[in-house]
Amino acid sequence: MGARIGLKDVAAMAGVSFKTVSNVVRGEGRVSAATRERVLAAVAELGYRPNHSARQLRTGRSGIVMLAVPELLSPYFAELAAAFIAAAKERPCTVLIEETQGDPEEELRLAAGMVSPLIDGVVLSPLRLDRERLAAREGDFPLVLLGEREYDVAADHVGIDNVAAAREAVRHLLAAGRRRIGVLGRQDDPLFATGATRMRGYREALDAAGVAFDPALAPAVPWYSRDCGAAGMRELLTLPEPPDAVFCFADVLASGALRAAHEAGVRVPRDVALVGFDDVEESRFSVPSLSSVRPDRAGIAGLALDAVLERISAGGKRLEQRVLTASHGLRVRESSGS
Repeated sequence: MGARIGLKDVAAMAGVSFKTVSNVVRGEGRVSAATRERVLAAVAELGYRPNHSARQLRTGRSGIVMLAVPELLSPYFAELAAAFIAAAKERPCTVLIEETQGDPEEELRLAAGMVSPLIDGVVLSPLRLDRERLAAREGDFPLVLLGEREYDVAADHVGIDNVAAAREAVRHLLAAGRRRIGVLGRQDDPLFATGATRMRGYREALDAAGVAFDPALAPAVPWYSRDCGAAGMRELLTLPEPPDAVFCFADVLASGALRAAHEAGVRVPRDVALVGFDDVEESRFSVPSLSSVRPDRAGIAGLALDAVLERISAGGKRLEQRVLTASHGLRVRESSGS
């Protein structure tokens, strides 16, 4: 076996300094496009691969960050993971994807830093993580949390303004003349903060328009899935006064709702308008195409990675918690009358 190719070999072939090659490989510093292209060509020709073990011995860091999400079968989390991988290519890190299945013990283990020594920090999207047990964790392992819940811990929190996003979705339906607006996504378990924040925005929009809240229009769902969306829509359609619009807290719920409406001979949007949340790719291709709230996934990924890298660079120094908010927008399509 030949000698391992190193940065000096790449520098010699590209005709640049060792520091320049290091900057290109790490994604740091200012390097011209032409120089970067020359270095990357040398990297490809020589077959250079970073030596993470040597880097970790030298700096105490591997450059590997873990993204832990509840489930990768969820279109939203799959697309979020892709956004993190893309964002990592612009930063000095590599992203490892982990699936927790919403197991609170697994979420707590990852949040506490009980991971491989190769992992420098964790970005975690918790589903059932217990607030009190997390607050009691020891140490300052670099941690960033995603989603709606805010925990009083030494970790940054990245998300969107879910209350405002839900208000905008319902205002859109109200502006289209809909008044009996159902909702799919209510969850009464306090650990499920997504349902609570989006429910709050839904009710605030109704209150502002002088429309009374009808509990019958907000059936609880056990999970955000197509099956639960279909079951919830069937329940709404059997009411003595069915809704003329439905706001779904996730596109997978809306997908199931669309199917149930079709099976019942209910026309979308003529009989009932529909708005989802997440704006996953399949929503643009459903029939009719689905109006949906779009979280800025690239913005979430960038904010979260920058935050966890800052905590890693702090080297154990305790940093104050920050709440970082990415943008969102409503994509109006056929399902709500566009």
